[in-house]
Amino acid sequence: MTFRDATAPSSPTLSADARRFLEAPRFAVVATINPDGSPLQAVVWFRLDGDTIVFNSRVGRRWPSNLARDRRVSVTVSDGYNYVDLRGEVDIDNDPAVGQTVIADLSRRYRRSKEKAETEIAAFATQRRVTFRLRPSRIFERLPGD
Repeated sequence: MTFRDATAPSSPTLSADARRFLEAPRFAVVATINPDGSPLQAVVWFRLDGDTIVFNSRVGRRWPSNLARDRRVSVTVSDGYNYVDLRGEVDIDNDPAVGQTVIADLSRRYRRSKEKAETEIAAFATQRRVTFRLRPSRIFERLPGD
């Protein structure tokens, strides 16, 4: 079992173990800060793009509004006692085409049935989506070692 705090002056990179862990279709918990300072957590789909975590939401939900106001975030992906926690500030992409591409990719990643994914993608096409990219400034992991 390894426990790692990858902190450095520049953006840390994911370990090979963390990358393998995050490549599986697990759910992430996104923690944001409400206007009153209280925390808010939401369970989301995500994908890995290099050392960047990409996730997406329908415009109008509370947690994306929180990130529009304060880009600081913690994203935790866990499986039992094993986890990767990534912290930093997100980049926000409001491009509707990007939002639809990302949610389509996520639906295909998380839905076992291709038919179910395509039905869901058609429903998502009616929504305004916003995409978030987190290149973490800190990474904590507790994972089984090789």
